[in-house]
Amino acid sequence: MGLVTAILCGFPEAQAAKIPLQGASGFDDLVRVQFDPQLRQTRVAGRVASHLCFSLALQQEWRSTTGGMETRLKSVLSDAELEVGLRPAHELRGLPQADLASRDAALLQQDYESLLGRPAQSVSLVSLSPETTRWSATWVDAHLPSGPLTVEAFIVPLSDDWVLELSFSNVPVKEEYDSLVRSLLAGLKVHHGPGCGSQMAF
Repeated sequence: MGLVTAILCGFPEAQAAKIPLQGASGFDDLVRVQFDPQLRQTRVAGRVASHLCFSLALQQEWRSTTGGMETRLKSVLSDAELEVGLRPAHELRGLPQADLASRDAALLQQDYESLLGRPAQSVSLVSLSPETTRWSATWVDAHLPSGPLTVEAFIVPLSDDWVLELSFSNVPVKEEYDSLVRSLLAGLKVHHGPGCGSQMAF
């Protein structure tokens, strides 16, 4: 079972939560993480196929903490975590949305609504760039154990066959969360072609 991280933002009284969902699978054995002490930056590179890779950069030092069915990075300086998930596009077949990012967002929302037993009161799907879409959904039901809950994921269609999902957790301060997101998106790159494996070499 993969995890799509639930992060809470906009509700100071709420506590961070993680909700396990079926869906995106990890690929820890194909992800490399390396910290550059001079730049104070952590580089992350992942190979999805022989001709398809991605890379991103995070400020300060982060370490890979899990393997198997999920890839999770944890900040050395705080409790912040970043989950990196990969979803095969065939899981999204049959959904009516026009593009991969929208179908992935719809499936995420279905999973959360099924898990929580109620529809979200507010949903947002925003294209941040030609490559990246931000999906978020909010539940304000007072009966939820955590109180008001907002979940968010950044969706990156890598090809017609694969979708990358990125999400932070354990970041209670909104300014810190926003800074992490800006850094993540600024350094995110998708590499195509037979030479993309060179992006894995630090």
